Amino acid sequence: MIQSEVQGGGRWPRLVQAAIDAFSVPDLRAKILFTLGMLALYRLVAHIPIPGLDAGALDDLFRNNQLLGFLDLFSGGALSRMSIVALGVFPYITASIIMQLLTPVIPQLQNMSREGEAGRIRMNRITHWGTVPIAIAQAFAQLVLLQQANVLTNVGFTGDAFLPTMAAVLSLTAGTMFLVWLGELITERGIGNGISLIIFAGIVVGFPGLLAAGFISTEDYLGIFFFALIGLLIIALIVVFNEAHRRIPVQYGRSIFRGGQMYRQSGSTYIPLRINSAGMIPLIFAFSIVILPGTVAQYLSTTGGFIGNLAGNLQTALSPAGPFYWVLAFFLVVAFTFFYTLVVFQQQNIAENLQRNGGFVLGIRPGRPTQDYLNRVIVRLTLGGALFLGFIAIVPYLASLATGFEAVALSSTSLLIMVGVGLDTLRQLEAQLMMRNYEGFLR
Repeated sequence: MIQSEVQGGGRWPRLVQAAIDAFSVPDLRAKILFTLGMLALYRLVAHIPIPGLDAGALDDLFRNNQLLGFLDLFSGGALSRMSIVALGVFPYITASIIMQLLTPVIPQLQNMSREGEAGRIRMNRITHWGTVPIAIAQAFAQLVLLQQANVLTNVGFTGDAFLPTMAAVLSLTAGTMFLVWLGELITERGIGNGISLIIFAGIVVGFPGLLAAGFISTEDYLGIFFFALIGLLIIALIVVFNEAHRRIPVQYGRSIFRGGQMYRQSGSTYIPLRINSAGMIPLIFAFSIVILPGTVAQYLSTTGGFIGNLAGNLQTALSPAGPFYWVLAFFLVVAFTFFYTLVVFQQQNIAENLQRNGGFVLGIRPGRPTQDYLNRVIVRLTLGGALFLGFIAIVPYLASLATGFEAVALSSTSLLIMVGVGLDTLRQLEAQLMMRNYEGFLR
């Protein structure tokens, strides 16, 4: 392998050496710089606010609301500024999840998913169109909530409110579609998955400020030490569980005809079934459901009467400072992990593809018996993955009990996203280096 030598005959440590090698290859350097440039453009756009805001009222709203602070963490501060990209790429992620869940039950989508690259392009186009109404609905909901908090004063579709409301809704929707386009550009011309990197960049920018605010607000330095230690342990656990998988041995043996003669083709490989194959999706889904009632209840609690009292009680029960919020999050994460993993796994048609290509799992008959065997394995693996993700979901609350920090300050969800996206990007960069006979980051 090609290695750059330093003066004195020694070599740089592997990580530094891999970074030097990556920038020494012109096309790889161009990909890295393009990715960094697009992420910098995203951060620049995140500072452009929508029209008609009361900046002081917006600051007060986010300063006094833990739930909004948690959501703002994923946008890198774009939500607390109410910038044109405040919705982020989450409408697109929602549309993608809906498409995945609908594919097994709609025959047209199921057939489209089997058409290879052409089918993938068509499904991606449908997902784009589905993103627009979701973004419009989320944008209008945000504006209504901001109006009730006196951040916006003119929201509605009648009279003088029509044009300002349309301008704000279209700005937020256009911001989401701009980020989706930016993410696809990064995927096509840069390094890594563009959509994931945009979420990653938002978290990386917002995370240090949130931690610094927690450090400044407390003088318990022992608590700070344990807080940092818990964070490092969580990162280590996430890395281990993200990489853990079970290998299902597969044997290939089939006859092929070539030049009028029959040849016997054989070989062996394995199917890697991950413990955490659902990734971050169940956490995002579960916390979206947990956060929504509390957010709506916060604004209904000011109406008074029976509804106001009921909303106030609901807001108290679903506060991140209380245990019920985290218990509900745990069970929702476990349930969504099972549901999402099984739905996505069924779409892969592993047993059918194995049989079509002459492959079989050792000791298991091809076809339906193989599918039943893989289903049993994935259910057992998913049990471990679901409990792990459920534990990751409630770690912030457990850490707050041990250290005195606010529960949202240690967002294990954001750590899971950062570690997962970071490892995936490093793998892609390593693959590019290995193709050019350089040593990678991870080997």
